[in-house]
Amino acid sequence: MDLIRVMPAEAKALTEKRGFDVLVVGGGVIGLSCAWRLAQRGARVAVVERDEPGGGATRVAAGMLAPVGELSFGEPELLELTLAAARLYPEFVEELEVASGESTGYEQLGALHVALDRDEAAQLRRVHDLQRSLELEAEWLPPRRCRELEPGLTPSFHGGVFAAGEAAIDPRALTVALLGALRAVGVEVRTGTEVTDGVFEGERLVGVRTPDEELRAETVVLASGAWSAADWLPEHARPPVRPVKGQVLELRRRDGEPPARHILASERVYLVPRGDGRLVVGATVEEMGFDTAVTAGGVHELLREAYRLLPDVAEMELLGATAGLRPGTPNNLPLVGPGAIDGLVLATGHFRNGILLAPLAAEAVAESLAAAPNSERRSSFPRNAAGKDERQPDLGVAR
Repeated sequence: MDLIRVMPAEAKALTEKRGFDVLVVGGGVIGLSCAWRLAQRGARVAVVERDEPGGGATRVAAGMLAPVGELSFGEPELLELTLAAARLYPEFVEELEVASGESTGYEQLGALHVALDRDEAAQLRRVHDLQRSLELEAEWLPPRRCRELEPGLTPSFHGGVFAAGEAAIDPRALTVALLGALRAVGVEVRTGTEVTDGVFEGERLVGVRTPDEELRAETVVLASGAWSAADWLPEHARPPVRPVKGQVLELRRRDGEPPARHILASERVYLVPRGDGRLVVGATVEEMGFDTAVTAGGVHELLREAYRLLPDVAEMELLGATAGLRPGTPNNLPLVGPGAIDGLVLATGHFRNGILLAPLAAEAVAESLAAAPNSERRSSFPRNAAGKDERQPDLGVAR
């Protein structure tokens, strides 16, 4: 097979059982990246996506690749993962763009985190002290130096932290590139295809059922984001993933000039410029279940905080507002590795870091499936002596 097969559900007829080495359930950036890496290692792979590829959290992600600036207290394991993923990104993007012939919009912009009042300055100083203690690349700048980097900043603020190594990517362009790379290696991507049930032999998962067919595989990779706690899995095998709503705005300067030179952030908002003149403003964090409505309150909050940081926002064209669902976990750490039943591998729960962690998750999944049972190769997601990820919830993983 040398073509990616994008098959709308309504166009498919009931077929015979199909066999693959790996089925990836979920066609966001995580699922597509896993499928690509697995296919590169010779696996016969199919992706099953309930909507359109990249139609979930990927569609509304800003694409910040900012492990230093997004550092939080009490999350050293997450920092380790995000830094490792950021190191992979330049090579990942170069390889992907060559394989697909598509641009991903990747740019090393640097990120400027600005303190708009005294309280924000005190908090930002504490974060900067932590960054320095960890020997991360981050520099405290007084207001004058900040304005040299970004002349359009608000007239009054209390300094900022500049992380020169931070980058950004356009998640929608990244999705297009991943689909092109999958096409080149013959991966099937089935769109508009809901998984309705699992296929089991004894207690082992050996495939999935859709409304039109049964697909079988040696391994099923669950990469369904906020929908990963699927009822087609036994209750004890459903990962502890919940939807966390995020609303995002897209603006554009009407004169066509770049809206900013760098990623900009305050305590309450971030602004990510695109190479084509757009500015992504994000994002709210709301525990609202599977609600994806754009609300007046969410739009107001984002515009207000964006204006406090970059007053030029008031003159920009509002292109649109969208809402999506991030896959949250109890401890904000992703779930990557063997699931609670044989035949199931998890690649979900990446919360606000799905775009950044995609290359690392894909490598970890591909390595874990390619390695022999007694192999010395190890995932980038460390595991304890029992084989379970010691930093993630105990899922009762069967080995």
